[in-house]
Amino acid sequence: MTATATTFTVADGTVLTRGLVEIDDELIWVDSFNRTTNTATIPAYGRGFRDTVATTHSAGTRVTITPSFPRSVIRRNINLAIDGVYPDLFGTYYTTFTWQAARTTYQLPQEAISILGASWQTIGPSKEWLPIRHYRIDKMANPVTWNSGKTISIREGIIPGRTVMVTYAKKPTNLQYDTDDFTMTGLPDSAREVIILGAAYRTAMYLDLGRVPAATAEADAQQGNDPVGSATNIGRSLQQLYQQRLLVEVRRLQEQFPPRTHYTS
Repeated sequence: MTATATTFTVADGTVLTRGLVEIDDELIWVDSFNRTTNTATIPAYGRGFRDTVATTHSAGTRVTITPSFPRSVIRRNINLAIDGVYPDLFGTYYTTFTWQAARTTYQLPQEAISILGASWQTIGPSKEWLPIRHYRIDKMANPVTWNSGKTISIREGIIPGRTVMVTYAKKPTNLQYDTDDFTMTGLPDSAREVIILGAAYRTAMYLDLGRVPAATAEADAQQGNDPVGSATNIGRSLQQLYQQRLLVEVRRLQEQFPPRTHYTS
């Protein structure tokens, strides 16, 4: 199925009808379905439905009818959860450079938000890294001189030619593909549950939207056991678990990277 095709054929058409279907990550609106040929017809606006991306699909790909949790919604909610934990939680990275005798200022990556620590490797077999106490970060450095617009200025007696390492905090990175590993966010692995709960409570509340306009006998019968608002209540319970777990993770990160005294002059 090409990215612009307006029809597709399924192997079993006994349950397919007019409405929303999901193929891979794309949501598609089916306008009509021919049960003789098992062919679905898509209107001009039916591809890339609900802000998904129209793309090619291979033969044999599963077609999900009226998905309760579209993959695009889950991915969006995962990334909303990743965005939502910042600045309480942050990613940690490091950069290194070689110290030069006549130079005190060095470029930092553009993603660097704050410095968690800085050290330099001493000479000798001990391989010891000494902490740097006198440094200043400039988040508005001249972009003509420094491409990233961020620098660190160090005023300590570091031996020329030695390696300096700067550990910095950055905003967590969103996930784009199913193959992306959680480590790509930059968050510690212990924060995985925080993101899962954050995405779960957002996704649970999504369920009520589909039941609000229902006005059929079947819908009325279902509401006796599963009324409108129940998903919202579940979402609130998940949100409370999320907030509790987030607080624990914040404390853990604070213990791992406690505030360090340094001099900026």
